[in-house]
Amino acid sequence: MTAPKELRVSKDRKLLSVTFPSHQPFELPAELLRVASPSAEVQGHSPDQRVTVPGKRNVAILKIEPVGNYAVRITFDDFHDTGIFTWNYLHTLGHERDERWNAYLAELAEKGLSRDR
Repeated sequence: MTAPKELRVSKDRKLLSVTFPSHQPFELPAELLRVASPSAEVQGHSPDQRVTVPGKRNVAILKIEPVGNYAVRITFDDFHDTGIFTWNYLHTLGHERDERWNAYLAELAEKGLSRDR
């Protein structure tokens, strides 16, 4: 996957707009990026270790830093910053945004968790 042409954080820090060459831009909410962080803290070291992260409705993006030529590190205002978002992962999140969001909401409901706490 080639690098995006543009990564832009919205003024309210709640959306990341990603534009890949020859693709339409897509917007990824900070909340989705945070709860789907590719970090070991969220994803674990195997699928059964993955954590459902509640209480991130109002999370915002503090900064984005390049990692080599293949990814970015996103720091959120809850100070989570250990996820490395590769271009492939951002591309996948953009194309699967609705499915992943709905799966996250279902997990929260199943576990009795909330986006607010």
